[in-house]
Amino acid sequence: MEKQQVLLNDVVIKFAGDSGDGMQLTGSQFTNNTALLGIDLATFPDFPAEIRAPIGTVPGVSGFQVHFSSERVYTPGDICDVLVAMNAAALKVNLRNLKPGGKIVVNTEGFDARNLRLANYADGISPLEDGSLNSYEVIAIDVTKLTREALKEFADLGMKEKDRAKNMFVLGFLYWMYNRDLDNTINFLTDKFSKKPTILQSNIKVLQAGFNYGDTTETFSTTYTVEKAKLPAGKYRSIMGNQALSYGLIAAGEKSGLPIFLGSYPITPASDILHELSKYKTFGIRTFQAEDEIAAITSTIGAAYGGSLGITTTSGPGMALKAEAMGLAVMLEIPLVIVNIQRGGPSTGLPTKTEQSDLMQAYYGRNGECPMPVIASSTPSDCFDVAYEAVRIAVQHMTPIILLSDGYIANGAEPWKFPTSAELQPIDVSFKTTLDEGEVKFQPYKRDEKLVRPWAVPGTPGFEHRIGGLEKQDITGNINYEPENHQHMVNTRQAKVDKIADYIPLQQLDSGPEKGKVLVVGWGSTYGAIKSAVMELQAKGHAVSHAHIRYIRPFPKNLGEMLKNFDHVLVPEINNGQLVRILRDQYFVDAKAYNKIMGVPITKTELVLEIEKML
Repeated sequence: MEKQQVLLNDVVIKFAGDSGDGMQLTGSQFTNNTALLGIDLATFPDFPAEIRAPIGTVPGVSGFQVHFSSERVYTPGDICDVLVAMNAAALKVNLRNLKPGGKIVVNTEGFDARNLRLANYADGISPLEDGSLNSYEVIAIDVTKLTREALKEFADLGMKEKDRAKNMFVLGFLYWMYNRDLDNTINFLTDKFSKKPTILQSNIKVLQAGFNYGDTTETFSTTYTVEKAKLPAGKYRSIMGNQALSYGLIAAGEKSGLPIFLGSYPITPASDILHELSKYKTFGIRTFQAEDEIAAITSTIGAAYGGSLGITTTSGPGMALKAEAMGLAVMLEIPLVIVNIQRGGPSTGLPTKTEQSDLMQAYYGRNGECPMPVIASSTPSDCFDVAYEAVRIAVQHMTPIILLSDGYIANGAEPWKFPTSAELQPIDVSFKTTLDEGEVKFQPYKRDEKLVRPWAVPGTPGFEHRIGGLEKQDITGNINYEPENHQHMVNTRQAKVDKIADYIPLQQLDSGPEKGKVLVVGWGSTYGAIKSAVMELQAKGHAVSHAHIRYIRPFPKNLGEMLKNFDHVLVPEINNGQLVRILRDQYFVDAKAYNKIMGVPITKTELVLEIEKML
């Protein structure tokens, strides 16, 4: 049968299977292959919370969604065009997100009686046979059987080892379906298994077998092509949020000339930053895996006191444990970057699901009057810029700062036009090494025009000083319990944070008119959904605008004025309404909330409907 090629503009694929089926690896390899072709994309990995959930069950389903297009992509897609279901549970969990008429690639071996029972289908009922999938195009392949056949010459491999390669068969088949080359995945496998030749050759053999199955089987007559996206000229790579954040910290360390010290305790979904930074000892980076969250941040405080760029990474539960030490860092007025990769809560909550529910914690979650600047990333590639900016604010304003990301950003990926070193703004750092004119003795809390105290490295002759958690006397830094001094120092610390607004950019509209009917205000990972929804409504002629806030404390100086230029303000958040409360409090605007707390991102479609209500 003669094969035909069809040109597509936009495709969303969801890879889904048991947590041991390698769906994350399959999805990430398809993503890398897509990025190398210059096609724009966005991804959404969806992990089970358990390290090894019961095999074949609904809680054990692991997914990876990738949206790729010849146009600009801002979300991983609301609904899928293609669903790869390695077993019955994967189909059950994800079928509702497949568009009518969409393709379902199923591994038929994953729909035997045992798998159907584990997925809680009724006895004797199989979705492959009961007609429930008639409105879809079902591509049924016995992936397990074909994988074993491809590997029959590998006598050294047991059946379990052979079955682990079935994700490569599916990947090869998808590469054939979308006219892809196998080379980048073969190179990846060669690097990963260079010391295990049998594993290497078996995976390559199965990858090629999946490709050849599509190419030679008469059942399949159509392949699809998505053309290169029209992106601004430059060098691109696919980047995940935690990777980009790590690289931003490394770049800031190089540009500031400061050695980096990361004190961290592993926690999902922040652990990848510890893993990533530990690879770069050649840049003078020291990583310390502490015994707990408190040791992690206090070690970082010690490093910052000693003249290093102090960084600690965590998620919501770790932020709670770090709260007392954060107060110490505020009292000491030392530079510190505290990275919170948010996840569903409270308590241990939903460890592998995304949420934006720690904003109030970042704003107020410490004892006493304890102000700290807060900055938030909005996309995986934006994490680089936000990490770089967080370091600049911390060292130039002598303050701990909280950087907010979340699981969706951290594990998602997109093309990144990476900057050259020359394109990065310098981060000027000065240590106190000489006394000012007229000074007889070093005054550790004497402030400059930014209300910033000097940074003196311990061991510098003549600049010995004592710091601690008790209230300081202004200028001298001596312990002082006087009521008037305490009020003065509380007000001064707040004024120092407020003054950062003089040194950050004014708020810009992402799109839309400066005055209009509706302004949609977002922060963090809602960026893509808001941008896509607003652009769709603008194309229909509606006066809708979008503003996305990076600097949350302090806000840009013109934000209040911007909000009052619109009849309605809508604030979508993956929480129960946190930024919206702060905006109402600070600017007395009647902002309306749109909240979703399901562990998954807000979709473009639901936002369009919500904005249309206001129109």
